Amino acid sequence: MYFNFGTRKIVEAAATLLRSEPCRRMSYLRLLKLIYIADREALRETGRPIVGTRPMAMRHGPVLSEVLDLVKGQHWDEATWSRFIRKDGYEVELENDPGVLSLSRYEIGVLTRVVEENRDTDDWQLVEKTHAFQEWQRNYRDGTSMPIPLEDIVEAVGRAADRDEILQDAEQTKELRRLFGSVA
Repeated sequence: MYFNFGTRKIVEAAATLLRSEPCRRMSYLRLLKLIYIADREALRETGRPIVGTRPMAMRHGPVLSEVLDLVKGQHWDEATWSRFIRKDGYEVELENDPGVLSLSRYEIGVLTRVVEENRDTDDWQLVEKTHAFQEWQRNYRDGTSMPIPLEDIVEAVGRAADRDEILQDAEQTKELRRLFGSVA
């Protein structure tokens, strides 16, 4: 079970991070780590992530699967992503600004705060930081990419008392998206 608020929200979150850089580009490893950290922080603070796609425990730490698929050009809605963000080798660059209509002020604030808190942290230090996350340690198996259950993240961020409500919210969000479709 996980949330998923759609490709457009992922694009806007990634663009918010990329706008924080003077050249509007960063390594995609950095982008993947910062989005995961921001999603986790929002879940810790509010019980809801920002983009909420399925997290995976991979060699270089936890990753939101749909964000990785978009970066790699392997997502069904890659066309939405590529209208705004371009991959160039190991970097991604903001080519067109998608705005922030899908993001709340709070979410923009979390993304901005995560960038600022990690400004002096290099990419590999971010990997090490995410390797310390309990949910990654619990689910990673050498040489694999394993799903990280939402329950594990909820517990790791100290929201175990709210577990049932958070999981119910994720289920309802999934059902609403199924009934009404997603806006990309």
